[in-house]
Amino acid sequence: MKQITLSFVFVSAFALSAIAQDTAAPDNTEKNQRDRSSDTQTSGNQSNNSQDIKITAAIRKAVVDDGSLSATAKNVKIITAGETVTLRGPVNTAQEKERIEQLAQSAAGSAKIDNQLEVKPSQ
Repeated sequence: MKQITLSFVFVSAFALSAIAQDTAAPDNTEKNQRDRSSDTQTSGNQSNNSQDIKITAAIRKAVVDDGSLSATAKNVKIITAGETVTLRGPVNTAQEKERIEQLAQSAAGSAKIDNQLEVKPSQ
């Protein structure tokens, strides 16, 4: 019983120390201000036009099906309005940014691609 209690105390202390190391709150102030701007495409700008919806769905499928992309890259925003596709959000590498643009261009046909993907700084 003492061994189990000691083990529990040790594991709890270790977990709490790991949590305590990452207490800094993220500061998204600049991105929030940017997203409030009428110049920035957000998910609310997605068109209900059937062709635009088909383009968005085709790109999303291509991105999700690509095994070389990270989970972060698979969660980028894909916004199509007026046959212009806007790609937004973080990716881990420049290769992921380029790959998503290639997939989007292939799936979107003649639609214009506006690649606003951001490569996350390495830590």
